[in-house]
Amino acid sequence: MAQIGNIGKTAIILVHAVVGWGYCGGLIAVGRQYFSIDTTLIIHAVGAPIGFALLSWLYHRKFGFTNPLNTAWIFLGVVIALDVFLVALVFEKSFAMFTSLMGTWIPFVLIFGATYITGVSVSKNA
Repeated sequence: MAQIGNIGKTAIILVHAVVGWGYCGGLIAVGRQYFSIDTTLIIHAVGAPIGFALLSWLYHRKFGFTNPLNTAWIFLGVVIALDVFLVALVFEKSFAMFTSLMGTWIPFVLIFGATYITGVSVSKNA
């Protein structure tokens, strides 16, 4: 296998993070169609860490360019940046989503934790 340069490594971890963010957006979009906002936010709070745990597992098993803590920070940073600059500013035209514990802050903490714990687990088993 050819060596992957720094740009390639950066792209790989960012793609994993963006896929996770898209998955979370999908949970919200589909949930809004079929459930109340409260139920949708619960589904998102449960589903987000599951999705990011899977992505963390895949990333660390195949690539693992970053340690689990840095991976968790990068994944979370991408999610927050996309939520601020795309969801809040472009789609919602409001920062109201950031006033909701269940809508943003709890999922953020769970995404970070799931990514980190999975990364630690995979790294110990490697």
